[in-house]
Amino acid sequence: MLRGDNQIYPGEVIPFFPFKQRKTGGIFRPMALADQIAAHLREKILTGVLKGGDQLLEDTLKGEFGVSRTPLREAFRVLEKEGLVEILPRKGTFVRKITKKDIEENFPVRAVLEGLAARFAYANLTRSDIDEMEEAFSLMKNAAREKDFIEYAKHHLYLHEIFINASANEILITLLRNLRMHTLWHRYTYQYYKEDFRNSLKTHRKIIDLFKERSTSAEEVERVVRQHIEVALGPFLTAMERLEGGS
Repeated sequence: MLRGDNQIYPGEVIPFFPFKQRKTGGIFRPMALADQIAAHLREKILTGVLKGGDQLLEDTLKGEFGVSRTPLREAFRVLEKEGLVEILPRKGTFVRKITKKDIEENFPVRAVLEGLAARFAYANLTRSDIDEMEEAFSLMKNAAREKDFIEYAKHHLYLHEIFINASANEILITLLRNLRMHTLWHRYTYQYYKEDFRNSLKTHRKIIDLFKERSTSAEEVERVVRQHIEVALGPFLTAMERLEGGS
């Protein structure tokens, strides 16, 4: 089932919660505190406050959060597992970079594979799947009205997951998960949707309608999904340049 704001979809690893220090009998719980620090840093990375290549300085962050080195380093390890930072021995912890080349190589491959997933899914989607896509789309519209593009990106991700999973092709599902689910992509999708959400909403309305119309063809659904991703490459690169350039 879909969830409301600040909830997490099955398999999602990107919670967005405000940083709050919780106490138990006046003593911080180390793991809870590390998770809160990770959530705070995660949001800064995903929204571009911290950019690719920026170093996370322990002494500075210790003072900012009022914590010791132990929960801070645990938070760094959480972010490293999610692919958001790199911990380099004797150098420090740095926000991971994604290059223009990474994106230019990813999008054409993902366009073909997601289009293929849509074609396979066309015959498999249930009424429940369509209802969930409609609900995800409704939450995308609500997030756009609220200018909450982190939430928008989350619901968009789930909408695509519905038809990808409905393809029932495990190899394809695994390949696309590796291409799509990398947490670091959300740093740029946030900025991309902020600038181009109207076109995104229009296209996703069309994709859902094609899945609902039994008079269309699986090949037409494949074409629209593939074209949607191919067309997004240019604006996505622009969003990346704006975010990394600080403009």
